[in-house]
Amino acid sequence: MIKGIFITATGTDVGKTYITTQITKKLRENNINAGYYKAALSGARVENNKVIECDCLDVLDASSIKGECEEFVSYIFETPVSPHLASRLENKSIKLNKIKDDFNRLKEKYEYITVEGSGGIVCPISLEDETIMLTDIVKLLDLDIIVVAPSDLGTINSTVLTVEYARNQGINVKGIIMNYYDSDNFVHVDNKKALEFITGVSVIGLVEKDGNLSMTLEDICSNYKELN
Repeated sequence: MIKGIFITATGTDVGKTYITTQITKKLRENNINAGYYKAALSGARVENNKVIECDCLDVLDASSIKGECEEFVSYIFETPVSPHLASRLENKSIKLNKIKDDFNRLKEKYEYITVEGSGGIVCPISLEDETIMLTDIVKLLDLDIIVVAPSDLGTINSTVLTVEYARNQGINVKGIIMNYYDSDNFVHVDNKKALEFITGVSVIGLVEKDGNLSMTLEDICSNYKELN
């Protein structure tokens, strides 16, 4: 049975790629056939029509996944802006059919697929011919989500809004992973308790000073959803 999970965050540069890498790497280190997918990626560095630097390559390299970035990302843009704007500036239309087809192709190759989102949960993917929001992709692929959140002051507001928006869209939130967490910081400790109390969603993982994700293999696997 193929399983998948969608990694989103409270905003840009919160740690989606890092968490996705940690999860995918751990699965593969334990001989699990794990893959990676991202619908739209912005800010790639391209030379001679070849992607030489992007978040996808970071995940593939760290997780020892062989292949070109184009095999794992449906739309790659060089402009470092939101996908809807990058697609307009670079004159590339984004289509849900391609996203679905690309994901289905990866389902034939991998048993566990970790899907990384773009930006935060309210991210426009296309506002041109076809209006596509990030949540449309989550629902199209029939995935649950994990929310990556910072640990410092302000995270309660941004994380609660992210969780509630996802729920309003009919998306199941499996858990929260807090990044840059310091167990000696009383604000971080209290934020964790407050997030769980307000949202009713468990903080399933922490990334502390050592940079390691505090989740066992069993913990990670339990959050993946069986896909048809």
